[in-house]
Order: sequence, then structure tokens, then C-alpha cells
Amino acid sequence: MNDENWAELRSRCEDVSAGAQLLTPLSDRPFGIEATADDRILVRFVDSTEERPLWREQFGVFDEQLEGGAMAVDDLQPGVEPYAAVISLSESYTVEDGSIVTAPADATGGESPFLVSAADARTPPERVHDDAILLAHLVERLEIDDLESLDSLDTDSLTDYYVLASDVQRGADGVRSTARDELLERLGPDQELHGRFGTVRRTTRERRRPKDDETVLAALDERGIPREWVLGVDRDKLDVVLSVTDLADDDVYDTSEDVYVQKIGVDEDEKYSRLQGLADRIEDLEDADGEALQDELEAIEDRLEEALTAN
Repeated sequence: MNDENWAELRSRCEDVSAGAQLLTPLSDRPFGIEATADDRILVRFVDSTEERPLWREQFGVFDEQLEGGAMAVDDLQPGVEPYAAVISLSESYTVEDGSIVTAPADATGGESPFLVSAADARTPPERVHDDAILLAHLVERLEIDDLESLDSLDTDSLTDYYVLASDVQRGADGVRSTARDELLERLGPDQELHGRFGTVRRTTRERRRPKDDETVLAALDERGIPREWVLGVDRDKLDVVLSVTDLADDDVYDTSEDVYVQKIGVDEDEKYSRLQGLADRIEDLEDADGEALQDELEAIEDRLEEALTAN
């Protein structure tokens, strides 16, 4: 790889936003760019914290191979995958139809499909943390003390309040499910585990579902129990009948309406930008105001922690 192309690739790597990650094209291993040097680009894999140098001379070999034509992503060897992901940042290359190719003169290179933005690269716990901070900051800013104060909110703020509360609930449910599975590996029968904020124990609930129809009906027949006692209407079969006959819905269904609010979209980029704005304000304000803002955010987190503990 000549000096010009190497300098351009290093520059593109250095321009990758903090927190953004690249994915290896086949194995989807996330990694970040740690540093660049005259002879290498240093990357760190997220799943193992392994650091690995990607050597300039190897990029040169990759570059020469691409000069001869396209390189199919599906044919990449594991050791070559990080090189392919990084070189896709270069303006000289693009990915088309599953292959890395030299970017045509009228095309825009460097738009890597293997690059994940900092907002999208966050782990589920990080997303819960960020959404909780945004929700707490919104509650603090709008001075939402109780449900009765919501009628005074403007519609935009009320919408944000609902969306953030929904995202926190959804994210917390996912994190809780992961933690539950891990705890079940550590909990024995009748055992309790104590943490700083509470105690958990292993609980078993029985869930019943009918055996196959033949087994159930045979058991009924054996005991002289009329089959009619357990037979009912199969909704799926009923819907098929409705679709192929002149039977009307009103003939077989009682219909009612439930009105609710459905979240149909979330602007993750706007949320992440807002978080960055809060972080930048703290960084820019190094005087008493900055310390007060930091204290305010810490107090918000403390109140969240207390609320979670109470529940």
C-alpha cells in the first residue's frame, strides 16, 4: 500500500467516532480502533478485550488482491476479516453485492457497512443506564412530582416522558431476564442470595398445557367422560371458515375496542445526542457550575437507585 493510500486509511480510522465499532464481516465480532502508527493499526476486540495489530504490509497484500478484481465477503478467512472491515473505511473501496471492490469514480467510497455508530454499539445495560438518565433528567427538568401534574405538560414533553418510560421498562426487562438466567445457575433449591439492595430465592411454578388431542380424548373415553365437556371452538379454524365462506364476523364474534397508546418510533440518535450534550456540558464547565451539574446528575442517579430499591 503506497504512502498516499496508507495515510488516507489512517486518517479515516482516526476519524471514527469515539465509541463506534467495526464488525468482522462474517463472524460479527465487534472491535474498536485503538490507535494508528506508521506500520500498523491497533484494534481491540470487544468480546475478549484482545488487542491486535493490523500491519501495513498486510493491508498492502489486501490492496494488491483488490486491484485484480472483487473479493467476495463470504470467502474471507477469519484472520483477514478485520483487515476487510478496516479497509472498507477507505474512500478507495466500497462493498457491492457482497463483495469488496474498488470504488468507481462516480461512487462514494468509505461508507463501510461494517461500521456501527457509537449509539448503536452500546450494550443493553448501557442503553438502560442511558435511558434511565434521560428519563430522570426529564423528570427533574419538568418537575414531575406526581401523576396529577401531567395535565400541565405540553404534548411534546408528555410524549417524550412516555417514550422514555417505555424504553426504560423494555430495556430493564431484558437486562432482568439475562440476570435471572445467570442467578438460576447459582441458586440451589431453597437457597437465598443476598445483595446490597435485596434478596432473591429460587421459586418453582407449575405450568400445565394439554397433551395431544389423541391422548386426552383416549383418557376421557377410558373413564366414560363425554368428549363434549372439553371440546370447544378452535379460533384458528374458525378464521379459516370466515375467509372461505359467507359467514360474517358478527355471527361468531363479539367485538370490543381497547384504546391505548402505542410507541411506533424512537429516535435513538436524538437520545444519544442529548446524552452527549449532557456530558459535554459537564466537561466544558470546570468551575462551580460544572460541579453543581455533576452533583445534580449524581443525585438523579441516587434517586433512581433508591426508587428501584424501594420497589
